[in-house]
Amino acid sequence: MKILIEGEKYPLNDLREIFDDPKFYHRESQEGIILSVGYYHSFTKTHKKAQLVYMLPKVFMKTNEETVFGISKSSLFNLEQSDTFKHKEQYNWIRQISVYFYNSLLEFKRRNKLSTIVQSSLSANLNTNLNEQDYSYLDLLLSFVNFYKKNKNNVLFKHIEFKSQQIRKPNWEKTIRKSIPIISKNGQPIYDVYRNKKKVVNTEEELLVYFFSILNHFNNDHKLYLKIDKSYQLLEGRKFKQLQENGLSKLHKIKYRYFNDTLKKMYHLCEIYFSQTDKSSIRNRKEEFISVNNYNLVFEDMVDKLFSDPIIDKKTKDGISLKNLKYNDDGKIIDHIFDYKSLLDTSDIFYIGDSKYYKSANTAGKVSKFKQFTYAKNVIQYNIDLLNETGTYYTENLRYRDELTEGYNITPNFFIYGYIKDFKNFDSDELNEKGEIVKSFHFENRLFDRDTLFVHQYKINFLYVLKAYTHFGIQTIENFREVTKNRFRENFIDFFSDENKSEFEFYEFKDDNIKEFVEMNFRKINGKCFRTKDNKLILARHRNDNTLNNLTSDFKQYEFG
Repeated sequence: MKILIEGEKYPLNDLREIFDDPKFYHRESQEGIILSVGYYHSFTKTHKKAQLVYMLPKVFMKTNEETVFGISKSSLFNLEQSDTFKHKEQYNWIRQISVYFYNSLLEFKRRNKLSTIVQSSLSANLNTNLNEQDYSYLDLLLSFVNFYKKNKNNVLFKHIEFKSQQIRKPNWEKTIRKSIPIISKNGQPIYDVYRNKKKVVNTEEELLVYFFSILNHFNNDHKLYLKIDKSYQLLEGRKFKQLQENGLSKLHKIKYRYFNDTLKKMYHLCEIYFSQTDKSSIRNRKEEFISVNNYNLVFEDMVDKLFSDPIIDKKTKDGISLKNLKYNDDGKIIDHIFDYKSLLDTSDIFYIGDSKYYKSANTAGKVSKFKQFTYAKNVIQYNIDLLNETGTYYTENLRYRDELTEGYNITPNFFIYGYIKDFKNFDSDELNEKGEIVKSFHFENRLFDRDTLFVHQYKINFLYVLKAYTHFGIQTIENFREVTKNRFRENFIDFFSDENKSEFEFYEFKDDNIKEFVEMNFRKINGKCFRTKDNKLILARHRNDNTLNNLTSDFKQYEFG
């Protein structure tokens, strides 16, 4: 197994030794920069090329030289020779990450194939020479290992039990004296080594030999640390190579011997394996790969699956829907968007986010922040267009603009960064605030203006997102969303409740004559007041705004709910 990191440089000779094709890296003098993120396997019959190769995302780089595994990128590349990772447990953690990572590529391929929003650029970004029904080499490896772990006790028991039951006139005295039995659940001894003169052919034996020989080959080639029982006959070396070349025809000769479901599955796995190694097979290929040139698209989809609610296809008269704003022709998912409780009342508002695919320590630049504010304004305008054309927003409980004050409800925005703190942690989201809150405005003292926007920044455990993408069920994702939505809302409320952070003080109008007050003072309070769904007039006074001093006596301190 070889592990490389996207965007990192490696000696050109090392890359040539593992890749048949240079399309996965860009040459710079005597080095190559990894361009893709993905999985690669060559069927070339040399030791260095016949390996699993992973090109992991750049988030696995902790610094310019050190990976999140605590070793350099060169040590990670030569993982099997690394002194740091000689221990099986540590090695298996990296293997587990690689499996989750590979499955995420398959899930991305599946989700974008089934999506009703067909984006031609997505298929261009996801490169593979595997057809829809094809098993990759890694698929097979994982299938063999999972089948073995799930069925090993049952297969071994039946294997030994069959031998015991087929014996005719055993010499029990020699058998008991020279053999150690296995004790069954019923307390009965079962002997896998017995003494008798008559040899009985086990019709299951041939399939078991094929299956466990393949498993043993995987085990030795990829250091899987599987313990295969010694009672099975194994083909190795030259004999196994011969089996690879003509295994398909051998297998077809014994096809109709098996009626047990477990043995049928075992037969099917062997058949798929031999269809790729048999010289007569039309599926024989030189290499296989699944790779993405723009992994930010995959990360966006991973975050989107975890955070975003399903979208209603509600269009304006111009044919614009939320889907059009969310999915671009270049494949980029603009927003992770969901409607949730407003900060001020019982109405709903859209929470609009964007995932940031950087190295673990990096943050968004000015261009990314500018784009986010543009996305948010587009969503606001979309809802205002719906209101003007149909009299309603995207959903019944959404509320963006107050007709009386002409103020706009606060639109929460957020950035999500992936990071890795502990490479063994797949189960905790580690969702925490990152960096300062980003502000944008035309008028600093007008909080309820449509151009006044705030972005909270968060970081989330990349490995948690990776696992969630392929392993979490609907209910688990729903639970995560509910907790996270409430947390985002509470964090925004905490921010605005603290004048030192938000630079705003909030007041609530004390009298009932709201309409009269607004009409008399409209010029002063424009963009500074908002009437809630439950008919409360909220005033947001910026700490540097002295134009409202003579009005605050009509208000009392406002408490966020």
